Amino acid sequence: MAQPDQKKFFENLSGAGKAIAVLTSGGDAQGMNAAVRAVVRVGIYVGAKVYFIHEGYQGLVDGGENIEEAKWESVSSMLQVGGTVIGSARCKEFRTHEGRRAAAQNLVLRGITNLCVIGGDGSLTGANLFREEWSGLLDELVQQGKINRESAEKYSHLNIVGMVGSIDNDFCGTDMTIGTDSALHRIIEVVDAIVTTAQSHQRTFVLEVMGRHCGYLALVSALACGADWMFIPEMPPADGWEEQMCTKLSQNRARKKRLNIIIVSEGAIDTSNKPITSEHIKNLVVKCLGFDTRVTILGHVQRGGTPSAFDRILASRMGVEAVLALLEASADTPACVVSLCGNQAVRLPLMECVQMTQEVQKAMDERRFEEAVRLRGRSFENNLNTYKLLAHRKPQSELPIDDPSCRSSFNVAVLNVGAPAAGMNAAVRSAVRVGITEGHKIFAVNDGFEGFAKGQIKEIKWGDVGGWTGQGGSLLGTKRTLPAKHLEKIAEQMKANKINALLVIGGFEAYLGLVELLAARGKYDEFCVPIVMVPATVSNNVPGSDFSIGADTALNAITDTCDRIKQSASGTKRRVFIIETMGGYCGYLASVGGLAAGADAAYIFEEPFDIRDLQANVEHLTAKMKTSIQRGLVLRNENSNENYTTDFIYQLYSEEGKGVFDCRKNVLGHMQQGGAPSPFDRNFGTKIAAKAMLWISRKLKETYRKDEGRVFANTDDTACLLGMRRRAFVFQPVVDLKNETDFVHRIPKEQWWLKLRPLMKILAKYKTSLDVSESGQLEHVVRHRRPEESEGVPA
Repeated sequence: MAQPDQKKFFENLSGAGKAIAVLTSGGDAQGMNAAVRAVVRVGIYVGAKVYFIHEGYQGLVDGGENIEEAKWESVSSMLQVGGTVIGSARCKEFRTHEGRRAAAQNLVLRGITNLCVIGGDGSLTGANLFREEWSGLLDELVQQGKINRESAEKYSHLNIVGMVGSIDNDFCGTDMTIGTDSALHRIIEVVDAIVTTAQSHQRTFVLEVMGRHCGYLALVSALACGADWMFIPEMPPADGWEEQMCTKLSQNRARKKRLNIIIVSEGAIDTSNKPITSEHIKNLVVKCLGFDTRVTILGHVQRGGTPSAFDRILASRMGVEAVLALLEASADTPACVVSLCGNQAVRLPLMECVQMTQEVQKAMDERRFEEAVRLRGRSFENNLNTYKLLAHRKPQSELPIDDPSCRSSFNVAVLNVGAPAAGMNAAVRSAVRVGITEGHKIFAVNDGFEGFAKGQIKEIKWGDVGGWTGQGGSLLGTKRTLPAKHLEKIAEQMKANKINALLVIGGFEAYLGLVELLAARGKYDEFCVPIVMVPATVSNNVPGSDFSIGADTALNAITDTCDRIKQSASGTKRRVFIIETMGGYCGYLASVGGLAAGADAAYIFEEPFDIRDLQANVEHLTAKMKTSIQRGLVLRNENSNENYTTDFIYQLYSEEGKGVFDCRKNVLGHMQQGGAPSPFDRNFGTKIAAKAMLWISRKLKETYRKDEGRVFANTDDTACLLGMRRRAFVFQPVVDLKNETDFVHRIPKEQWWLKLRPLMKILAKYKTSLDVSESGQLEHVVRHRRPEESEGVPA
């Protein structure tokens, strides 16, 4: 990594004299257009010529009009479009030596020696072979008289950078591939719709999702909807699964669960390598249980629709990183693929990733399924472990009894604190079920610390949280009240209910609450128990975590609204929209929402602005109105500036834009907190709460004093916040986070997403400074297991 005093800046990298071509190949995936847009705009920004290659490798072989120079305006309005606007096609010719020679000729004639390929492992393998053969192909073209020797020498090597576009998330080396999150959105939309009809009729639904060789979509959607059973290629069910599944379905129905959901990956197999089809499962349920059962095969619906906010941001970041990699590449640089590791874009050798992806298939063919799961990577393995924790309720006889002297096990209380955030309920469900599986009694506290003081606490059972995963808001009830005024009463309730540990799910108030409880440990022994917080707030302003439950759902709400607003402007030219987002003083939603929606500017508190900046933005929009893109989008965080209010900015833009453009404003308000949680938030909430409960179990064992028959925890590391930082989940003592916190403005002092702001500006054609010190190092694919807490972003 570059040292802080050796910072590299994007603006110092020049693309002058270089030509970059971008193509999409293989199956389409939502978000591909966002990647193409980023490559085109950043390429033009640095002074390179950029070309579209239409129809994938077929267009590369055929040449002619299929290779078209791209302009800045060419990629306008692409961000929100699913599929791939420049087309994709399977190409037999490119698999032949002659086909690749024709492709090389078409590139050399246009001076293109930088190729950005967006596709699956087959497409990327083809690109690597093309690169390896390049000099030989050029020699042949010279001998045939199709190019001259000067051209062959001038364009003597080809640089390749890949981005993985695949809804299956089946490529090793990246936590997420472009399109996976959007495919999960389509699946979860269908599941949510099915839930209502299935509950009306007491039905069982068998859902078949894509994933011929990889069960990622089935696995994550099963986690995200709390499915009763799941079938994936990487985990064939043990012999006798038919009876086990039917027993579980009938038990769930006996507990008054009105619907059953079974999710099947299209590539699911049993231990004898025989396919497990959705029709076979339906017939089995009907024959054994007589349940009214329906099959829904989602098919290409999963590839369709608009890309999610996550996919737009992922693809945009990858596109910028891909151009950066091409600009820095030399003849000795191996072809690389841009990947996501945690919340960081990294570069990995393309063939290392392809080889590991092929190793997964080999392991599955040889029935080494545990090895295949490990090779799939930490994201897949982590999801599968969480599913196993939650999927099957253990009989009482199997529950752990740590010590004969505490057979009654431990009592753990769960509460929500602060404003509601989509995904809180998924976190509570996960915590309750993992806690019960760990042998604890779980108590639900209603209405946060206020409800705790009033004694609104009762035991919550396994069945009580059924169906909670997809519910928005907070079913436990939540309040912003801090515990300081109610410490005595909360201590009394903890004593009365023999609470041995606390799990707090919430935002900045939850964090402040932990600080207050920690300070009160000296006075009240009742607070000397393990306490852990899971961040849940749309504002994403909790110190110690790059992500919070609920922020992704809010981003999607903002992005969807911006899409509609931009669409409404398509009939009315020369219009600028000013949109106010939530977030308190934290500019996360405005900044990252701006990147996802293709905004021209985003005003936030963390980056002070004045009247000169507002004037410069107006002038920028005035210039934009003279092009073919005659609309503007400006986001403003609610507390970005007390004087430059949304009304003030609206009036200023209206006055200054007179005769050039007119303005509209929209305050999004509480719609950002509402709605069903996104797949990311359901999955993130489920996984992080499961980790938190396992931490509680560990700390309870460590702090249980046998001689006194009680838990006593008063060290700093027994009151932690579980957050995701860069590439790992980390338990951090709350005490250590105080120095990282701006308590006045309720934000962390340093925020990782500020590094994304220049990307939004560059893609909106502003000249700006972008620190790329953390880029440029080619890493290697990690094969070893990481520690339990050190895992990347959940899908």
